[in-house]
Amino acid sequence: MLTDTAIKKFQPKKSRYMVADHDGLYISIQTNGKKFWRFRYTEHGKRSYLSLGEYPLVSLAVARVERDKLRLTQSEGKSVKVKPAGESLEAVAREWHKKNCEPKSEKYSKKIMAIFENHIFKHIGFRPIDELTAPEILAPLRRIESQGKNETAQTAREVLGAVYRYAVASGYAIANPVDALRGALAPVIVTHNASLTDPVKIQGLIRAMDALTCSAVVRSAIWFSAYCFLRPGEVRNLEWSEVFFDKAEIRIPETKMKMRRLHIVPLAPQVSKLLKDLQSITGQERYVFPAVGRKGRPMSENTVSMCLRSMGYTSDQMTAHGFRSMASTLLNEQGWSVDAIERQLAHVEGNSVRAAYNYAEYLPERRKMMVAWADWLDSLK
Repeated sequence: MLTDTAIKKFQPKKSRYMVADHDGLYISIQTNGKKFWRFRYTEHGKRSYLSLGEYPLVSLAVARVERDKLRLTQSEGKSVKVKPAGESLEAVAREWHKKNCEPKSEKYSKKIMAIFENHIFKHIGFRPIDELTAPEILAPLRRIESQGKNETAQTAREVLGAVYRYAVASGYAIANPVDALRGALAPVIVTHNASLTDPVKIQGLIRAMDALTCSAVVRSAIWFSAYCFLRPGEVRNLEWSEVFFDKAEIRIPETKMKMRRLHIVPLAPQVSKLLKDLQSITGQERYVFPAVGRKGRPMSENTVSMCLRSMGYTSDQMTAHGFRSMASTLLNEQGWSVDAIERQLAHVEGNSVRAAYNYAEYLPERRKMMVAWADWLDSLK
């Protein structure tokens, strides 16, 4: 029978090989050095293997317990390949994901499922959700953390906590062991996007933008970013159907906004002119700022940043996202209402019900503010 000491000494070879423990349990040593548990079983005269997870995330003792459960299942005449729906962590997590993530944006849904599939399922996904302990759940999270992905590790902990809350409410588990993991992972250190907030330095940026030699689309994108200070993704994914020249505003639907609510962007005269001039170039496209040579696709997420680099600004000095910080800082210094500024930045409203009915809140003040902001930027040329 195997021991932990023996398993740790197993070294990779040119091809994968397996070493037996007892009663159908094997450890498989991959060519890359990783080690996985396998249970050998026979059904309908055919021999096959079932994965029980990676060592040491799944310990020798746990692997033996899982093997004994599978042997008991076989002794009762049942198939070891069929598990009752909802028993395993993976089954419940996928059920939770379908109900809580798929209705949201496709990008968010895929991001969460990627965390499950890349970091969780292959290690502990096969385990019954009501049997996992806090240390066993912590093991794959620590593995993510060891790769320097602290934010991913924290996100994984948060979604696993949500899965367990769903499991408890649905009767799949009686307790939430993830609650015990608060403080067990390294905190995420928030780094702010580089931005210019000194008026003298901003003037240098505006003059560099004014002298910029590039395509009309790219030039328009960087000036639009400065005038309207939307998030970079909101800029490049802006569609002509969202531009209303008769109302002098842009209306971005809630499905495209980070905070999932309709966002109105009042257009200063300078911005309306910029967009009307651009319409003669990209007006037949779906996107206001389309990708060059890739019909039906928005501008690359790096375009504005690369433009800033071409003007001599490093990523430590100014970023595409930095236009938001620049506007926020200067507008506050210029005495505009904090509420109007926050609403124009499309920041979250604490009262979600109130926010749903007040998407146009402070709009008259915001219209004046956006005109004044565009005029101030132009005065720096």
